[in-house]
Amino acid sequence: MKKIVSILGARPQFVKAAVLSRIIADKEEFSEVIIHTGQHFDANMSEVFFTEMEIPKPKYNFDINGVGHGAMTGRMLEKIEEVLLIEKPLLVVVYGDTNSTLAGALAAKKLGIRVAHIEAGLRSFNMAMPEEVNRILTDRISDLMLCPTKTAVSNLKAEGFDNFNSKIELSGDIMHDAVEFYGKLSETRSAIVEKLGLDEKRFVMATIHRQENTDDRQRLKAIIEGLNNISDVAQVVMPLHPRTKGLLKKYALNFTGLLIDPVGYFDMLQLLKHCNLVVTDSGGLQKEAYFNEKPCLIVREETEWVELVTEGYASIVGSDAEKMLQESKRYLAENVDFKSGLYGSDVGLSIYESIKKLM
Repeated sequence: MKKIVSILGARPQFVKAAVLSRIIADKEEFSEVIIHTGQHFDANMSEVFFTEMEIPKPKYNFDINGVGHGAMTGRMLEKIEEVLLIEKPLLVVVYGDTNSTLAGALAAKKLGIRVAHIEAGLRSFNMAMPEEVNRILTDRISDLMLCPTKTAVSNLKAEGFDNFNSKIELSGDIMHDAVEFYGKLSETRSAIVEKLGLDEKRFVMATIHRQENTDDRQRLKAIIEGLNNISDVAQVVMPLHPRTKGLLKKYALNFTGLLIDPVGYFDMLQLLKHCNLVVTDSGGLQKEAYFNEKPCLIVREETEWVELVTEGYASIVGSDAEKMLQESKRYLAENVDFKSGLYGSDVGLSIYESIKKLM
Protein backbone atom coordinates (compact mmCIF):
# COMPACT_ATOMS: atom_id res chain seq x y z
CA MET A 1 0.00 0.00 0.00
CA LYS A 2 1.23 3.51 -0.81
CA LYS A 3 2.45 5.41 2.22
CA ILE A 4 2.62 9.01 3.40
CA VAL A 5 4.41 10.40 6.43
CA SER A 6 2.80 13.27 8.36
CA ILE A 7 5.02 15.53 10.48
CA LEU A 8 3.43 16.99 13.61
CA GLY A 9 4.82 18.92 16.54
CA ALA A 10 2.51 21.66 17.81
CA ARG A 11 -1.11 22.03 18.88
CA PRO A 12 -2.56 23.52 15.65
CA GLN A 13 -0.97 20.71 13.66
CA PHE A 14 -2.64 18.06 15.82
CA VAL A 15 -6.00 19.69 15.17
CA LYS A 16 -5.52 19.88 11.40
CA ALA A 17 -4.06 16.39 11.15
CA ALA A 18 -7.06 14.93 12.97
CA VAL A 19 -9.25 15.79 9.99
CA LEU A 20 -6.99 14.34 7.31
CA SER A 21 -6.03 11.25 9.35
CA ARG A 22 -9.71 10.37 9.79
CA ILE A 23 -10.30 10.59 6.03
CA ILE A 24 -7.20 8.51 5.25
CA ALA A 25 -8.34 5.81 7.66
CA ASP A 26 -11.87 5.79 6.20
CA LYS A 27 -10.75 5.62 2.56
CA GLU A 28 -8.12 2.89 3.09
CA GLU A 29 -6.41 3.82 -0.21
CA PHE A 30 -3.00 4.49 1.33
CA SER A 31 -1.43 4.33 4.78
CA GLU A 32 -0.19 7.09 7.06
CA VAL A 33 2.78 7.11 9.41
CA ILE A 34 2.78 9.93 11.97
CA ILE A 35 5.96 11.49 13.32
CA HIS A 36 5.60 13.62 16.46
CA THR A 37 8.71 15.76 16.86
CA GLY A 38 7.84 16.56 20.46
CA GLN A 39 7.97 20.33 19.90
CA HIS A 40 5.05 20.74 22.31
CA PHE A 41 6.06 18.53 25.21
CA ASP A 42 3.40 19.21 27.83
CA ALA A 43 0.87 16.35 27.99
CA ASN A 44 -2.02 18.81 28.00
CA MET A 45 -0.68 20.36 24.79
CA SER A 46 0.12 17.24 22.77
CA GLU A 47 -0.74 13.77 24.06
CA VAL A 48 -4.25 14.81 25.07
CA PHE A 49 -5.03 15.71 21.45
CA PHE A 50 -4.23 12.22 20.22
CA THR A 51 -6.36 10.73 23.02
CA GLU A 52 -9.36 13.07 22.73
CA MET A 53 -9.45 13.34 18.96
CA GLU A 54 -8.76 9.67 18.28
CA ILE A 55 -5.82 10.41 16.01
CA PRO A 56 -3.62 7.35 15.42
CA LYS A 57 -0.78 7.42 17.92
CA PRO A 58 2.53 8.54 16.40
CA LYS A 59 4.76 5.67 15.33
CA TYR A 60 7.74 7.89 16.15
CA ASN A 61 8.09 10.45 18.95
CA PHE A 62 11.36 12.39 19.14
CA ASP A 63 10.74 14.50 22.26
CA ILE A 64 12.80 17.38 20.82
CA ASN A 65 12.03 20.58 22.71
CA GLY A 66 13.45 23.12 25.11
CA VAL A 67 16.37 24.19 22.87
CA GLY A 68 17.00 27.08 20.48
CA HIS A 69 15.62 27.28 16.96
CA GLY A 70 18.81 26.12 15.26
CA ALA A 71 19.39 23.17 17.55
CA MET A 72 15.73 22.17 17.47
CA THR A 73 15.43 22.30 13.69
CA GLY A 74 18.74 20.51 13.22
CA ARG A 75 17.89 17.66 15.57
CA MET A 76 14.48 17.27 13.97
CA LEU A 77 16.01 17.21 10.50
CA GLU A 78 18.41 14.45 11.51
CA LYS A 79 15.76 12.28 13.19
CA ILE A 80 13.14 12.75 10.46
CA GLU A 81 15.66 11.79 7.80
CA GLU A 82 16.41 8.55 9.68
CA VAL A 83 12.71 7.67 9.73
CA LEU A 84 12.14 8.54 6.08
CA LEU A 85 14.98 6.23 5.08
CA ILE A 86 13.24 3.43 7.01
CA GLU A 87 9.63 4.11 5.95
CA LYS A 88 10.31 5.13 2.33
CA PRO A 89 7.05 7.12 1.83
CA LEU A 90 5.93 8.53 -1.50
CA LEU A 91 4.96 11.80 0.12
CA VAL A 92 5.60 13.85 3.27
CA VAL A 93 2.80 16.10 4.54
CA VAL A 94 3.69 19.13 6.67
CA TYR A 95 1.40 21.64 8.34
CA GLY A 96 1.71 25.32 9.10
CA ASP A 97 4.89 27.15 10.01
CA THR A 98 6.75 25.56 12.92
CA ASN A 99 10.30 24.25 13.17
CA SER A 100 8.77 20.79 12.71
CA THR A 101 7.27 21.96 9.40
CA LEU A 102 10.56 23.19 7.99
CA ALA A 103 12.57 20.21 9.25
CA GLY A 104 10.09 17.76 7.73
CA ALA A 105 10.09 19.50 4.35
CA LEU A 106 13.89 19.75 4.24
CA ALA A 107 14.44 16.13 5.22
CA ALA A 108 12.01 14.92 2.57
CA LYS A 109 13.28 17.15 -0.22
CA LYS A 110 16.93 16.21 0.33
CA LEU A 111 15.89 12.56 -0.06
CA GLY A 112 13.90 13.23 -3.23
CA ILE A 113 10.54 12.68 -1.54
CA ARG A 114 7.67 14.92 -2.57
CA VAL A 115 6.30 17.44 -0.08
CA ALA A 116 2.74 18.70 0.42
CA HIS A 117 2.40 21.85 2.54
CA ILE A 118 -0.98 22.38 4.15
CA GLU A 119 -1.59 26.06 4.97
CA ALA A 120 0.80 27.32 2.30
CA GLY A 121 1.16 30.89 1.08
CA LEU A 122 0.46 32.70 4.33
CA ARG A 123 2.59 35.76 4.99
CA SER A 124 2.86 38.22 7.87
CA PHE A 125 5.69 40.06 6.06
CA ASN A 126 7.58 40.19 9.35
CA MET A 127 10.88 38.39 8.90
CA ALA A 128 11.63 38.78 12.60
CA MET A 129 9.09 36.03 13.20
CA PRO A 130 10.64 32.53 13.07
CA GLU A 131 7.31 31.29 11.71
CA GLU A 132 7.58 33.60 8.69
CA VAL A 133 11.00 32.20 7.83
CA ASN A 134 9.70 28.65 8.24
CA ARG A 135 6.69 29.13 6.00
CA ILE A 136 8.60 30.89 3.20
CA LEU A 137 11.31 28.23 3.05
CA THR A 138 8.79 25.38 3.30
CA ASP A 139 6.73 26.79 0.44
CA ARG A 140 9.80 27.15 -1.76
CA ILE A 141 10.66 23.44 -1.58
CA SER A 142 7.12 22.03 -1.60
CA ASP A 143 5.68 20.17 -4.58
CA LEU A 144 2.06 20.86 -3.61
CA MET A 145 1.00 24.04 -1.83
CA LEU A 146 -2.48 23.84 -0.36
CA CYS A 147 -3.59 27.40 0.32
CA PRO A 148 -6.33 28.24 2.84
CA THR A 149 -7.24 31.62 1.31
CA LYS A 150 -7.20 33.56 -1.97
CA THR A 151 -4.75 35.94 -0.33
CA ALA A 152 -2.35 33.05 0.23
CA VAL A 153 -2.57 32.10 -3.46
CA SER A 154 -1.91 35.72 -4.43
CA ASN A 155 1.12 35.84 -2.15
CA LEU A 156 2.67 32.84 -3.88
CA LYS A 157 1.98 34.19 -7.35
CA ALA A 158 3.48 37.55 -6.39
CA GLU A 159 6.63 35.72 -5.29
CA GLY A 160 6.94 34.01 -8.68
CA PHE A 161 5.80 30.52 -7.74
CA ASP A 162 4.10 30.15 -11.12
CA ASN A 163 7.63 29.84 -12.49
CA PHE A 164 8.57 26.96 -10.20
CA ASN A 165 7.98 23.24 -10.67
CA SER A 166 5.24 23.09 -8.05
CA LYS A 167 1.47 23.19 -7.87
CA ILE A 168 -0.64 25.83 -6.11
CA GLU A 169 -4.20 24.96 -5.06
CA LEU A 170 -6.85 26.90 -3.18
CA SER A 171 -8.02 24.23 -0.76
CA GLY A 172 -9.64 26.26 2.00
CA ASP A 173 -8.76 25.98 5.67
CA ILE A 174 -8.76 22.46 7.12
CA MET A 175 -9.22 23.95 10.60
CA HIS A 176 -12.83 24.73 9.62
CA ASP A 177 -13.57 21.00 9.28
CA ALA A 178 -12.02 20.30 12.68
CA VAL A 179 -14.04 22.95 14.48
CA GLU A 180 -17.24 21.79 12.77
CA PHE A 181 -16.70 18.08 13.53
CA TYR A 182 -15.24 18.29 17.01
CA GLY A 183 -17.37 21.24 18.08
CA LYS A 184 -20.38 18.94 18.23
CA LEU A 185 -18.48 16.31 20.22
CA SER A 186 -17.19 18.91 22.66
CA GLU A 187 -20.72 19.56 23.92
CA THR A 188 -20.82 16.12 25.53
CA ARG A 189 -17.10 15.69 26.30
CA SER A 190 -16.31 18.92 28.10
CA ALA A 191 -17.77 20.50 31.22
CA ILE A 192 -15.09 23.17 31.64
CA VAL A 193 -17.48 26.10 31.39
CA GLU A 194 -19.60 24.76 34.23
CA LYS A 195 -16.54 23.64 36.19
CA LEU A 196 -15.07 27.15 36.13
CA GLY A 197 -18.43 28.72 36.95
CA LEU A 198 -18.56 30.61 33.65
CA ASP A 199 -21.90 29.33 32.36
CA GLU A 200 -23.81 32.39 33.53
CA LYS A 201 -21.04 34.95 33.02
CA ARG A 202 -19.80 37.18 30.26
CA PHE A 203 -16.14 36.31 29.80
CA VAL A 204 -13.11 36.82 27.57
CA MET A 205 -10.80 33.95 26.58
CA ALA A 206 -7.11 34.87 26.23
CA THR A 207 -3.92 33.07 25.18
CA ILE A 208 -0.40 34.49 24.98
CA HIS A 209 2.58 32.42 23.89
CA ARG A 210 4.58 33.92 21.00
CA GLN A 211 8.21 34.71 21.67
CA GLU A 212 7.98 38.30 20.48
CA ASN A 213 5.47 38.87 23.30
CA THR A 214 6.71 36.61 26.07
CA ASP A 215 10.46 37.24 25.75
CA ASP A 216 10.11 41.01 25.77
CA ARG A 217 9.41 42.09 29.34
CA GLN A 218 7.94 45.46 28.34
CA ARG A 219 5.61 43.94 25.75
CA LEU A 220 4.47 41.21 28.12
CA LYS A 221 3.96 43.76 30.89
CA ALA A 222 1.83 45.92 28.58
CA ILE A 223 -0.23 42.93 27.41
CA ILE A 224 -0.90 41.79 30.98
CA GLU A 225 -1.85 45.36 31.86
CA GLY A 226 -4.28 45.36 28.95
CA LEU A 227 -5.79 42.03 30.03
CA ASN A 228 -6.12 43.30 33.58
CA ASN A 229 -7.94 46.38 32.27
CA ILE A 230 -10.30 44.15 30.30
CA SER A 231 -10.94 42.09 33.44
CA ASP A 232 -12.56 45.18 34.96
CA VAL A 233 -15.18 44.90 32.20
CA ALA A 234 -15.55 41.11 31.88
CA GLN A 235 -13.97 38.01 33.41
CA VAL A 236 -10.74 37.11 31.56
CA VAL A 237 -9.84 33.42 31.45
CA MET A 238 -6.34 32.48 30.30
CA PRO A 239 -5.13 28.90 29.74
CA LEU A 240 -1.44 29.50 30.28
CA HIS A 241 1.41 28.00 28.31
CA PRO A 242 3.96 26.59 30.82
CA ARG A 243 6.72 28.76 29.40
CA THR A 244 4.62 31.93 29.72
CA LYS A 245 3.70 31.03 33.28
CA GLY A 246 7.38 30.86 34.16
CA LEU A 247 8.05 34.24 32.56
CA LEU A 248 5.20 35.92 34.45
CA LYS A 249 6.85 34.73 37.64
CA LYS A 250 10.31 35.76 36.45
CA TYR A 251 9.15 39.27 35.52
CA ALA A 252 6.98 39.57 38.68
CA LEU A 253 3.87 40.32 36.62
CA ASN A 254 0.47 39.89 38.27
CA PHE A 255 -2.46 38.79 36.15
CA THR A 256 -5.76 39.61 37.85
CA GLY A 257 -7.94 37.35 35.69
CA LEU A 258 -8.44 33.61 36.00
CA LEU A 259 -5.34 31.54 35.15
CA ILE A 260 -5.92 27.89 34.28
CA ASP A 261 -3.66 25.09 33.08
CA PRO A 262 -3.42 24.35 29.34
CA VAL A 263 -6.59 22.63 28.18
CA GLY A 264 -7.47 19.89 25.71
CA TYR A 265 -9.17 20.63 22.43
CA PHE A 266 -12.71 19.90 23.56
CA ASP A 267 -12.30 22.22 26.54
CA MET A 268 -10.87 24.90 24.26
CA LEU A 269 -13.82 24.58 21.89
CA GLN A 270 -16.26 24.98 24.75
CA LEU A 271 -14.46 28.07 26.02
CA LEU A 272 -14.62 29.47 22.48
CA LYS A 273 -18.29 28.58 22.11
CA HIS A 274 -19.28 30.31 25.35
CA CYS A 275 -16.95 33.31 25.55
CA ASN A 276 -17.82 36.78 24.27
CA LEU A 277 -14.41 37.76 22.96
CA VAL A 278 -11.00 36.18 22.23
CA VAL A 279 -7.65 37.86 22.86
CA THR A 280 -4.70 35.99 21.38
CA ASP A 281 -1.35 36.04 19.57
CA SER A 282 -2.05 32.60 18.07
CA GLY A 283 -2.73 32.39 14.36
CA GLY A 284 -4.80 29.24 14.72
CA LEU A 285 -6.95 30.64 17.50
CA GLN A 286 -7.77 33.72 15.44
CA LYS A 287 -9.55 31.45 12.97
CA GLU A 288 -11.09 29.24 15.63
CA ALA A 289 -12.61 32.39 17.11
CA TYR A 290 -14.06 33.22 13.70
CA PHE A 291 -15.40 29.69 13.19
CA ASN A 292 -17.14 30.00 16.56
CA GLU A 293 -18.44 33.47 15.60
CA LYS A 294 -16.46 35.34 18.24
CA PRO A 295 -14.60 38.62 17.63
CA CYS A 296 -10.88 38.60 18.28
CA LEU A 297 -8.17 41.00 19.46
CA ILE A 298 -4.84 40.10 17.85
CA VAL A 299 -1.98 40.82 20.26
CA ARG A 300 0.57 41.22 17.46
CA GLU A 301 1.63 43.95 15.05
CA GLU A 302 0.36 42.02 12.01
CA THR A 303 -1.53 38.90 11.04
CA GLU A 304 -1.30 36.40 8.20
CA TRP A 305 -5.11 36.05 8.40
CA VAL A 306 -5.75 39.49 6.93
CA GLU A 307 -9.34 38.65 5.94
CA LEU A 308 -10.38 38.59 9.59
CA VAL A 309 -9.29 42.20 10.02
CA THR A 310 -10.55 43.57 6.69
CA GLU A 311 -13.97 41.95 7.26
CA GLY A 312 -14.21 43.37 10.79
CA TYR A 313 -14.05 40.11 12.71
CA ALA A 314 -10.74 40.90 14.38
CA SER A 315 -8.64 43.89 15.37
CA ILE A 316 -4.86 44.18 15.62
CA VAL A 317 -4.00 45.75 18.98
CA GLY A 318 -0.31 44.85 19.39
CA SER A 319 0.84 45.39 22.97
CA ASP A 320 -1.09 48.63 23.40
CA ALA A 321 -2.93 48.24 26.73
CA GLU A 322 -5.25 51.19 26.05
CA LYS A 323 -6.18 49.94 22.58
CA MET A 324 -6.84 46.48 24.02
CA LEU A 325 -9.35 47.99 26.44
CA GLN A 326 -11.01 50.23 23.84
CA GLU A 327 -11.41 47.47 21.26
CA SER A 328 -12.65 44.97 23.83
CA LYS A 329 -15.34 47.42 24.94
CA ARG A 330 -16.34 48.00 21.32
CA TYR A 331 -16.63 44.33 20.47
CA LEU A 332 -18.41 43.48 23.72
CA ALA A 333 -20.98 46.16 22.94
CA GLU A 334 -21.45 45.22 19.26
CA ASN A 335 -23.32 42.39 17.60
CA VAL A 336 -20.82 41.27 14.95
CA ASP A 337 -22.31 39.67 11.83
CA PHE A 338 -20.40 36.49 10.95
CA LYS A 339 -22.16 35.59 7.71
CA SER A 340 -19.12 35.69 5.42
CA GLY A 341 -17.74 32.21 4.67
CA LEU A 342 -14.05 32.98 4.34
CA TYR A 343 -12.38 29.58 4.49
CA GLY A 344 -14.35 27.03 2.51
CA SER A 345 -16.03 23.76 3.51
CA ASP A 346 -15.28 20.03 3.18
CA VAL A 347 -11.66 21.10 3.06
CA GLY A 348 -10.23 17.84 4.38
CA LEU A 349 -11.72 15.83 1.52
CA SER A 350 -10.46 18.35 -1.03
CA ILE A 351 -6.94 18.12 0.41
CA TYR A 352 -7.13 14.32 0.44
CA GLU A 353 -8.01 14.23 -3.27
CA SER A 354 -5.18 16.62 -4.10
CA ILE A 355 -2.69 14.50 -2.17
CA LYS A 356 -3.93 11.32 -3.84
CA LYS A 357 -3.29 12.82 -7.27
CA LEU A 358 0.25 13.76 -6.27
CA MET A 359 0.97 10.17 -5.23
